[in-house]
Amino acid sequence: MFSKWKYLFYIHDSIYAIKKQIKNERRKQNLSEKNIKLVIAEKPSVAQSIAKVIGADKREDGYLEGNGYIVSWCVGHLVELASPESYDEKYEKWRYEDLPILPSEWNYQIAEATRKQFGILKKLIEREDVTGLVEATDAGREGELIFRLVYDQAKCKKPFERLWISSMEDQAISDGFSHLKNGREYDDLYRAALCRERADWIVGMNATRLFSTLYGQTLNVGRVMTPTLAMIVQREAEIDGFKPEPIYRLSISCGGITALSDRFEKKQDAENILNVLKEQKTAQVTKIDPADKQEKAPQLYSLTALQRDANRFLGFTAQQTLDYTQSLYEKKLVTYPRTDSRFLTEDMESMIPDLAGKMAAKFGYTRKMVIHPKEVINNSKVSDHHAIIPTVNVADTEFGELQSGEQKVLSLITARLLSALGDPAVRNEVDVEFTCADTVFRAKAKNIREKGWREIQEWIIGSSAESTDSEDDKKEKSENADMLACIATLTNGRSYPLQNPKMEEGKTTPKKHFTEDSLLSAMERAGADEMPDEVERKGIGTSATRAATIEKLVRIGFVERKGNKKTKYLLPTHKGVALITVMPEQIKSPSMTAEWEQKLLDVEKGAFQDAEFMNEIEEMITELVRTYKIIEDAEVLMHPVLEEIGTCPCCGRHIVERQKGYSCENRQCNFVLWKQNRFFEALGKKMTKPIAVKLLSDGKVALKGCKSKKTGKTYDTTVIMTVDENQRAVFELNFEKGAGKYGKSKNKKD
Repeated sequence: MFSKWKYLFYIHDSIYAIKKQIKNERRKQNLSEKNIKLVIAEKPSVAQSIAKVIGADKREDGYLEGNGYIVSWCVGHLVELASPESYDEKYEKWRYEDLPILPSEWNYQIAEATRKQFGILKKLIEREDVTGLVEATDAGREGELIFRLVYDQAKCKKPFERLWISSMEDQAISDGFSHLKNGREYDDLYRAALCRERADWIVGMNATRLFSTLYGQTLNVGRVMTPTLAMIVQREAEIDGFKPEPIYRLSISCGGITALSDRFEKKQDAENILNVLKEQKTAQVTKIDPADKQEKAPQLYSLTALQRDANRFLGFTAQQTLDYTQSLYEKKLVTYPRTDSRFLTEDMESMIPDLAGKMAAKFGYTRKMVIHPKEVINNSKVSDHHAIIPTVNVADTEFGELQSGEQKVLSLITARLLSALGDPAVRNEVDVEFTCADTVFRAKAKNIREKGWREIQEWIIGSSAESTDSEDDKKEKSENADMLACIATLTNGRSYPLQNPKMEEGKTTPKKHFTEDSLLSAMERAGADEMPDEVERKGIGTSATRAATIEKLVRIGFVERKGNKKTKYLLPTHKGVALITVMPEQIKSPSMTAEWEQKLLDVEKGAFQDAEFMNEIEEMITELVRTYKIIEDAEVLMHPVLEEIGTCPCCGRHIVERQKGYSCENRQCNFVLWKQNRFFEALGKKMTKPIAVKLLSDGKVALKGCKSKKTGKTYDTTVIMTVDENQRAVFELNFEKGAGKYGKSKNKKD
């Protein structure tokens, strides 16, 4: 009996083993048949565009699947460098003696906000039916870093390919998948990205802790941010220290034309000649030089060039322009935005006439247009990505469905494409010289004889860019036309009656404050004088990072924007000036930072060793920590004299304006009127300085044009301020009788 049962168990186990073997064989066969590829994009919107083209149409939690593909995304940086305390608990406290912090092995961590998506990606990477990956993050340094960190953190060893495209059009995606590249071809790009990230960490962490501990307050320092701030501070120092010098020039009227002499350094010299002129009757024409000068069509847009024009014409910040352009890229309306190039490649030449024709038709430009495609083609000046241009999808796009900012940026990009392909503009210039009393007087008249590319630009962006002629421009054009008519009546060598000789006195003017336009230009050109001509990229930061650098300076209070709606200047705050004052040259030098950027580009090309770059950064920081001497009188420098605006209702001391509000100079007192005040925001108002002054002096302030969030109606009221037992401001609305449903008072604690 026992042997019978034993025999039955033996048969059962054998059958089970055979079934298991068959199941494994079938699973292996299925796996080999599926051979699924995991595509990892940078954002959900990009992933959806890719999935649509390659047929991954089944939606799952955190990914799409189908047609042999899984398409998922990173949501930006999923993996980031760990904080110093991950290396040693002692770094939780900022101490001078613990510096410099130079990790020998780098620690990374998963960003808390995106931990779920990383978990999804890791499971997808580990799926047995996933035999390879496709890196579809943005085709640039940061996109490379985002994918590789996820790949490494997931301990993935599977092969991966690189999707490298400059447009999100369906055809571009399809072509890109037909020509996937070996991912390892971009190892140097990854090494450059790691160097950038780790160098920023070393400089930022160490320099911030060094200066914060030495000066007793948080002083944020960045490898690119601080040199940019230094340029702004230096510009303001030049403006503040500028001493205007007098300028003396003589003017005469002759033949209906007003002509000017060169400058005189001494007033007496100008007056002496003026006295002679008053005795003269005529002045001789000694030169009439007419010339036609060509204005070549402008180059296509790089990101920085686009940001500069959008700031100058539209008043957009660099970050706004980047955001609008990125959105247009993801909507398949423009090509890849984060580019330094201003040219296209030879293989694109054949598509240019069709694209230009469709763009001209879309914007209603009906005049005959001669285009010159070769003017925008230069393979040697295109590295990773070509210039920003619109795509053919624009022709079928309803502009009303786009945001206003997107419409304006798309108009700029389209205008630049058509302008860059157009004929040169021809400017007629005439130089005239008169001689009298051994002094030469000059005048110049000019007008546009053939608009060429300018006509196309004015047609498209005349309204969207608000670039119509100002009154001064119209006046100048009228004066030039009158002058040209007068010049036509003159004969060289002939003398004409001299009228109205006089001396004009003026003063030299300082440089202008930085706007976003001029600062971007300065960042792009920083260090250019000290670099060889063959260097492709000059300056600090990259097209992709300059906007974020400016925004961070504003956000952390080192720089503020001031000016009117059309023109805003970037001015350093007291905190920004103080930081640059105590910074050593190697941290704030734009030239040194520009040199680092060039070396990062060389690492990207495989022409410079990443280890050597990192050694230079570590040596610089080590030397800085070892040799830096604290600046005397820094305490006075760091703490500005604050403006007094009233008396504290709690303790009687002065109320002063600080960055975030109006508070008591007595740090033990809790009273403060916050600039971001929910009570006033509910009324559609802000806690401005005049309102704060009125509340402190009278205990109340009358407000007109308040707006109800519920009904949208406007009303007038009076805000009464009292102080509670915790030294907090309490506000109450007071309305006159007969004010309808707003007739009752409302109490609300701020």
